[in-house]
Amino acid sequence: MKAVVVFESMFGNTRRLAEAVGKGLAETAEVRVVPVSRANSRLVDDADLVVVGGPTHIHGMSRPSTRKAAVDQAAKQPATVLDPDARAAGLDDWFAALGHLEARAAAFDTRAKAPAILTGRASKGIDRQLRRHGLRPVVDPESFLVDKANHLQPGEEDRAREWGQRLGRSTEAS
Repeated sequence: MKAVVVFESMFGNTRRLAEAVGKGLAETAEVRVVPVSRANSRLVDDADLVVVGGPTHIHGMSRPSTRKAAVDQAAKQPATVLDPDARAAGLDDWFAALGHLEARAAAFDTRAKAPAILTGRASKGIDRQLRRHGLRPVVDPESFLVDKANHLQPGEEDRAREWGQRLGRSTEAS
């Protein structure tokens, strides 16, 4: 099985989680983990499983205005480091250019540690977009949590790796 994990990351949290998901999937699949800016159509066309993750911005998927706000925020806080691909196009642009695909899929996000009713979940929008493009989600969307300082909560990378393992096993069985 070939799997690709596509991610958008502003401060590196979603990148770290995508890499952890990829490590978990690698137990049962040949995996590529790529930022959305390098997720070309050939890469995803060849995949049996497409996993997509992104940060939650203002209750949903990021948009150009929220990505710009994140870049501006990082410029004002010297301790905040932008992900190397943060200034590139986001998932919304990628989905707009994505054609119809025939593969299984899964969605995840990063969001603040608070009830989802308050934070929203980008993974729900990602899941809807996956379905619109013909992909068949095999699990419910998953959220991984960050604190108020925008650092991953303890254990989230391990949980992402375990989610990737479960995803790989369930996909392999179907």
